[in-house]
Amino acid sequence: MMMTEAPRRYLSPEHNSVRWDDFPLRDGDIVVSTPPKSGTTWVQMMCALLIFQTPDLPQPLEVLSPWLDQPPWLDQMRSQEEVYARLAEQKHRRVIKTHTPLDGLPLDPRVSYIVVARHPLDRALSVYHQTANIDLERVYAAQDGSEPQSRQAPPPLPSMREWLQHWCLPQPTDDQGTAVPESLHQTVHHLYDAWNRQTQPNVRLLHYVDLCADLAGQMAALAEWLGITVNESVWPDLVKAATFDEMKSRAERLAPDTEILKDPVKFFRSGRSGDSRDFLTEDDLDAYRKRVGDLAPKPFLDWLHRDPPS
Repeated sequence: MMMTEAPRRYLSPEHNSVRWDDFPLRDGDIVVSTPPKSGTTWVQMMCALLIFQTPDLPQPLEVLSPWLDQPPWLDQMRSQEEVYARLAEQKHRRVIKTHTPLDGLPLDPRVSYIVVARHPLDRALSVYHQTANIDLERVYAAQDGSEPQSRQAPPPLPSMREWLQHWCLPQPTDDQGTAVPESLHQTVHHLYDAWNRQTQPNVRLLHYVDLCADLAGQMAALAEWLGITVNESVWPDLVKAATFDEMKSRAERLAPDTEILKDPVKFFRSGRSGDSRDFLTEDDLDAYRKRVGDLAPKPFLDWLHRDPPS
């Protein structure tokens, strides 16, 4: 193992890191670790395309690359036993999804860990739209066994500005780090932890801006890092299959958690880098810069906040 201390515990609407405790990792496993809406499904798709070397994957992406440590509110839909069994049956190289930071995972030198970063405010904007696309009545019904139509409708979302302002506020956590809310603090912690580990040979830190700017180059570099040789005759088709438009056209097979989405196609929402800043005032942005500046050093933040090439 690369670390001797016990993994940190994470339990929230995005994490249930206890599920990793008894999971048997294999030589060659690929773990995709991201804050939600940072490019998780995109990188899962790239890895699956490189492994199978065909744009026509043999199963839906969430079957090929399951979310191992899904939170308790999804347990009624996919139990730990079911996810473990699904992965145990796979004979190919496995790609495992998680939203848990690396300090909450069992780090194994036989396993490749990919972390994907995105500008925190753009990520928060995507989380807002994703929240609006989740059928909360169905989620609550799965939790308590009630009929969706018997429940009171959830309250409407706040305005985008209110959402982003609240998301940037300091959030409480306990001393063990188990209560982890969706927030700026948690996003920066996840990514800065990976930044500090990127000299390790089996940790790869990607940036959403780079994936947008040069998908083919990023996929080629990823294949080399994973030790995968791709047949040149299929390479153009693999890159095309990983583009936004192609993935959106296959939303029913590629979107995750389709049982709780109102519309799988809307999962693939096109968002321009920087869109989130349109909802905030200069005072809001100044407050954001001060807050994030207290969370991590400038070299990391300069890298994290890069705009796409003009």
